[in-house]
Amino acid sequence: MHRGRVVFGAMDEVVFGRPASEALVAQLDRLGTRRAFLMVSGTLNRETDVIDTIRRALGPRCVGTFDAMPPHTPRSAVIAASEQARAADTDLIVTIGGGSITDGAKAVQLCLANDIRSADDIDRIKAGRGGSPQLAAPAVRQISVPTTIAGGEFSSTAGVTNEKTKVKEALRHPLLMPRAVLLDPWLSAHTPEWLWLSTGIRAVDHCVEGICSREAHPYGDAQALKGLSMLAQALPRVKADAKDLDARMDCQIGTWLSTGPLASGVPMGASHGIGYVLGAEFGVPHGYTSCVMLPSVMRWNKSANAERQALVAAAMGRPNDDAGDLLDRFIRGLGMPRSLREVGVGPEQFDRIAQQAMATTWVPRNPRRIEGPAQVREILDMAA
Repeated sequence: MHRGRVVFGAMDEVVFGRPASEALVAQLDRLGTRRAFLMVSGTLNRETDVIDTIRRALGPRCVGTFDAMPPHTPRSAVIAASEQARAADTDLIVTIGGGSITDGAKAVQLCLANDIRSADDIDRIKAGRGGSPQLAAPAVRQISVPTTIAGGEFSSTAGVTNEKTKVKEALRHPLLMPRAVLLDPWLSAHTPEWLWLSTGIRAVDHCVEGICSREAHPYGDAQALKGLSMLAQALPRVKADAKDLDARMDCQIGTWLSTGPLASGVPMGASHGIGYVLGAEFGVPHGYTSCVMLPSVMRWNKSANAERQALVAAAMGRPNDDAGDLLDRFIRGLGMPRSLREVGVGPEQFDRIAQQAMATTWVPRNPRRIEGPAQVREILDMAA
């Protein structure tokens, strides 16, 4: 008998296939908000006219722009954005960019609601082993226009890096989930190929680890299997033709579906857990962490979940293939890195990574049980 609990998040709607400038105006009208604060990609703001077009569309309802969020969402940048948003007296945060910006805005919401004014103050709002502290609920909410496809805009969790400890820490509250997500394939054409494709593998990782979990259930499976099928077909099409808007739209919708397991209570596994350490400690981009870890995690796990791995291969259109080998070839075919060495991480660092990975949320819930750092080290050696 299946057992579980599906919690439907605080998102009102997802709008897809409309230009962001047009869809954002409609959202502000729907919500009755008058003071939108933009948190945006610095590249888009400084090197294209995309953000100017959106500012013009919003007119006086745009009250400020923050465009200096580094990768992995460091605490100091969260505080800088919070102070700017507080000074602007915003009633809505709009993000236009990748996952670090999306997570940054989620963190800003909690900072505004809980009077967080310094990097050290973030200790008061971070989640711990026992869950999240008692927090004032965000009054200023968020709308997200993602330009990458890792999928963080569909969750109520933010990852923020503590620069002192080099650890990515979680902030959680049900209202951190954006009120709306706007999927604009035209806007995504500005995203560099490596970033689009690698974050696409991050979305693949969400699907795969959700399908392969010990705690998988039919609701999550339905979304992850369809999302994986869409991504497996659409990512190579974008690689072949960057102007294929239909393929970009399929990538975006596949990414939306990829978050189904996690959003419905299915845990991720060692690929995500090790990836958090690689990102926070070594600055490896989110997508690249999945590119280098997922096939090795699948191979290490196969003795525990071969039947579930067969579902992955079937969803990718190759039902007779080994899922780990299939993912390896797929990632290589997109031109993405496939080893830790290629992202600047060497064996001399593996023991430290293994120790830190045991403290993450997901490694202890990997489908093949991981009892200690030595087993994490086995996976790292496979990915070397």
